[in-house]
Amino acid sequence: MKSIKMVLVALLCSAGVLTSVQAQSIVMASTTSTEQSGLFPYLLPEFKKATGVDVKVVAVGTGQAIDMGRRGDADVLFVHDQVAEEKVVAEGFAVKRFPVMYNDFVLIGPGADPSKVKGNNIAEALKKVAATNASFISRGDKSGTHAAELRFWKALGEGATKGTGYKECGCGMGPALNMAASTGAYVLADRATWLNFKNRADLAILVEGDKALFNQYGVMVVNPAKHPHVNVADAQKFVDWVTSPAGQNVIAAYKIEGQQLFFPNAGK
Repeated sequence: MKSIKMVLVALLCSAGVLTSVQAQSIVMASTTSTEQSGLFPYLLPEFKKATGVDVKVVAVGTGQAIDMGRRGDADVLFVHDQVAEEKVVAEGFAVKRFPVMYNDFVLIGPGADPSKVKGNNIAEALKKVAATNASFISRGDKSGTHAAELRFWKALGEGATKGTGYKECGCGMGPALNMAASTGAYVLADRATWLNFKNRADLAILVEGDKALFNQYGVMVVNPAKHPHVNVADAQKFVDWVTSPAGQNVIAAYKIEGQQLFFPNAGK
């Protein structure tokens, strides 16, 4: 009888240890740009060193990531569509939005630039793409990049067209860039993914420097009032760390070929 009790105690202790280990992890719904830029493999090990918390990343478009938060399928959201972020907070599905970092969008296209879009004005560039019916690959996936692209088209005014060469791929940033590279198309991209993209063919940055191309990222804990199973404690640890001087310094230190990909601005 004594041996049976000892076995039961051992099993309960093991279960307790397992529960503790499982509790030291969170699910983060984030964008393809943060993953495909290589930031997370650089950032998250530093977070684990500091806190002991593992992060499982589900990289999808920002719209899909926010929907995961609404359903309670994630503990924390790390995305880049401020309007959508503020809406999900107002709806009560996320606790509070914190700015983390920024970079910018760029218009990529064939080096020969058949539509002559090169410059620093995204609106004028898109007008030329439409007027020449140039091939343009849109992500079409409700991502932050897709939302930005739609804002730029909308700013052209009612009745403006996208041209007959406009195509939606319903895909992530990497696949969209691959399609543009293989077809000689124009495509809007975040600079970080572009810098980490290897299959460029003759593509090049053609439009950059427009203030409208500013790309802000934010982080939010999913609201436990809506989803009580959310691992709030460890999700908050991530928010606190990534917006702290330690996390911000790690973000600033991430570079490719000497170029900084993201610029921390928590608290600003």
